[in-house]
Amino acid sequence: MKKSSTIFLRVVIVLISIVALAIMIRFPMTEGRAANLDLFSIYADPFIVYMYLASIAFFVALYQAFKLLGYIGKDRVFSQASVNALRTIKYCAMILIGFFVGAESYIFIVSRKVEEDIAGGVLMGVILIFVSAVVATAAAVFERTLQNAVDIKSENDLTV
Repeated sequence: MKKSSTIFLRVVIVLISIVALAIMIRFPMTEGRAANLDLFSIYADPFIVYMYLASIAFFVALYQAFKLLGYIGKDRVFSQASVNALRTIKYCAMILIGFFVGAESYIFIVSRKVEEDIAGGVLMGVILIFVSAVVATAAAVFERTLQNAVDIKSENDLTV
């Protein structure tokens, strides 16, 4: 892969993280029920705190993808460090699936009591669960393939 491609993808990852962070900071203040609340009350909402905890796995996965692109740029694709980065991305995606399932449960239990329209929130949660499942599956497939390549490379290095 050309260096310009990896640099471009690393810039995209940085931009995704900046946009996600900006949304996490700005969105709770624009939510309808936060209109008359102070900042502490807005950010102390249990659901917001829960989503901030979930975002830790998201940002760890972005950092690992950034590191993986660094390994690719340095022609160290077939290394155990690359396999470990993919493994961490897979685990982060699975953690996100768990958090999103928990958030969906919260929406079903708490929001139904208030009789809010939960269709939009549920659809967003289902889409996020699907995207996380696709990322986890792709990372698992790439991890397995890359691990096989690393094993073959190490056997060849020992042979020579």
